[in-house]
Amino acid sequence: MAQDIIDKRKKTLVRTSWISTIGNTVLSITKITAGLLSGSLAVLSDGIDSATDVLISIVMVITARIVSRPPDKEHAYGYEKAEGIATKVLSFVVIYAGIELLVTSTKAIIASEQRQLPGSFAIYITLLSIAGKLGLAFYQFRQGKKINSPMLIANAKNMRSDVLISVSVLVGLFFTSVLNMPILDAVTGVVVSLFILRTGISIFIDSNVELMDAVKDTTVYDQIFKAIDMVPEAINPHRVRVRPLGGMYVISLDVEVNGHLSIVAGHDIAEKVETKIKEMVDNVYDIRIHVEPEGVVHPPEKFGVDKEIQEQL
Repeated sequence: MAQDIIDKRKKTLVRTSWISTIGNTVLSITKITAGLLSGSLAVLSDGIDSATDVLISIVMVITARIVSRPPDKEHAYGYEKAEGIATKVLSFVVIYAGIELLVTSTKAIIASEQRQLPGSFAIYITLLSIAGKLGLAFYQFRQGKKINSPMLIANAKNMRSDVLISVSVLVGLFFTSVLNMPILDAVTGVVVSLFILRTGISIFIDSNVELMDAVKDTTVYDQIFKAIDMVPEAINPHRVRVRPLGGMYVISLDVEVNGHLSIVAGHDIAEKVETKIKEMVDNVYDIRIHVEPEGVVHPPEKFGVDKEIQEQL
């Protein structure tokens, strides 16, 4: 069952990445061409932002191929962590693009050079961009949530910000034409760059979760303890650790059982616990359960969550 979920997830990741690459390539070429022909720095900046989306999408395609590799001796858990690394790389690309656009737009304002008024067709191109980005963002976010992919969700957030960027460009173009002040186009470019920087920083922070073996939804621990409570033979669950791996959970924990039971009986109890946890928690990749005799005195644990601690939170 777990392998079927993994295979389906990888296929979705590859397909969605290719659709993102093709869609962003078309939008990028269209906006950069429109920006150059119309003389609009804001539209050109928006096109360059879409060009970074193309680069991001290509990274996603490569990453999707990497995570599809089976585990080997050097990577016993497989290559799923490549997705978290790729998400971190994407954040750097977005931040770099934001800084470049901020510098370019600021120089244009300071220089106060006579600039031509952007052509009206730049407005139509921007409207087309908004529609295209909305479609891509919605599709990426839905697929990302479906397979619990931090990379797809991060890129969907980036595209959602791109929609806001295009809206700000549209507003800037309107006021530039109405007020006949080309400098407003450069000011809009600054606003666009700040949006891009904000998105890049947000993706950078979110990508730390998986790389640090953290979980966003800590209620997963409540579900685990509820599942263990359904197995009365399992006593004092402790040192519970959960970490994400390719959109799924790897769970490790210790439980105590009657010390007079046989090894076979202890193993059966551990299997019951595993079954109950899989019933309560979705997307479980693997569960490791360490069985101990009841009443063992434990030194203070550095890692993991105990039931008593979780109930206090």
